[in-house]
Amino acid sequence: MTTVVTEARPGVRAAGWALAALGVATLAIVALTTPWRALPAAAPPVAPDPARDFTPDQIARSEAFDAVLSAPAYLSLGLTLVVAGLLVATPLGARLLGRLRGPWWLRVLLGVLALSAATQILRWPLGMWSETYLREFGLSTQHWPDWTADRLKNIGIQAGLSAIMVLAVVALARRYRRWWIPAAVGAFVLTVAASFTYPVLIEPVFNDFTPMPAGQLRDDLLAMADRDGVPVEDVLVADASRRTTALNAYVSGFGATRRIVVYDTLLRAPADEVELVVAHELGHAKAGDVLYGTLVGGLGAACGACLLYLVTSWGPVRRRTGIASVADPRAAGLLVGLLSLATVLSGPAQNLVSRHIEARADAHALDLTRDPAVFVSMQKRLSVTNISDLSPDGVEYVLYVSHPTAPQRIAMARSWALLNGMQEP
Repeated sequence: MTTVVTEARPGVRAAGWALAALGVATLAIVALTTPWRALPAAAPPVAPDPARDFTPDQIARSEAFDAVLSAPAYLSLGLTLVVAGLLVATPLGARLLGRLRGPWWLRVLLGVLALSAATQILRWPLGMWSETYLREFGLSTQHWPDWTADRLKNIGIQAGLSAIMVLAVVALARRYRRWWIPAAVGAFVLTVAASFTYPVLIEPVFNDFTPMPAGQLRDDLLAMADRDGVPVEDVLVADASRRTTALNAYVSGFGATRRIVVYDTLLRAPADEVELVVAHELGHAKAGDVLYGTLVGGLGAACGACLLYLVTSWGPVRRRTGIASVADPRAAGLLVGLLSLATVLSGPAQNLVSRHIEARADAHALDLTRDPAVFVSMQKRLSVTNISDLSPDGVEYVLYVSHPTAPQRIAMARSWALLNGMQEP
């Protein structure tokens, strides 16, 4: 035992130094490139005030919707943490996976899929609970068979990706003593590849995409993109109305797979509001937000590989889980638990950065269209239609909110108007 510890120590030390270096680099990139201020410092401050723009009935509906969705959301989060905790702090995962038979790689794959299936079975009633409220409030247009099909597709994709990652880690651990090195490189490459291919491999699984129909709106949008200096060959429309009444648009991919997508539900809004939404997405494209997020995500994934090596090399974790080495196929349960914890714990930091990036895209839309009044009306329409939470509490804001709230976005538009000598809308 002493010999093993002595041999492992240099590898642990090297992984620790690599984690520190990658962590410092990632934090520096985030700190230096995140737009912590969307508007210049000279912009007059305007306080967000839901009561200024939304009626008491709209505010009450938003609060009621948030209240009924909070219970299943928090229960789902709690269930995720409990399952991950059991896999990380007890020998439960090793015992369950120890019952599997066959080649090591088959046991790893079956183990990950079995754990994913068991977790999703536990979470399924919570998903149905949430869906019931979405229908009650008029946001969901799906029937149960379609909802089930979408959920199964999502579960299958997530479980498949998890199985691939866990299998790769166990395979590397069986071949290399310092497996964190190829794991870190592989995690970075996989993150970049997934972001690049997501628009063409994953998005079509859930939606059909067609070019925006020829007409004045399409011509105006392409002209706006040209004026903005953002190369866009086309704007796609997603058939989101078959599952929701919510309004949305997004940009995904980069390089040859970059695309700006609007929900077909959004096309029911006035043309000038649609233009402002697309102007926001052009802001993401012009700033290279998807590529930036992918690179930071890749560095974060490399950090995760180093941290994974350190945690699984720690004596107490090995003793509590009954796993002597990650090369043991039974370690798949431990790895699944650690990946789940990493996803939950990294969420607040991702949301913090995302809110500032979204605010910058809002400022870009205002600079491009120079129409704060339409911006305000557009935000009100989005919030009322999507039943957005107008005043999330502190916990929800940290855990779930990836965009500024509607009152914050409207306040920024008013600040922008005052900064540019316009009347406050």
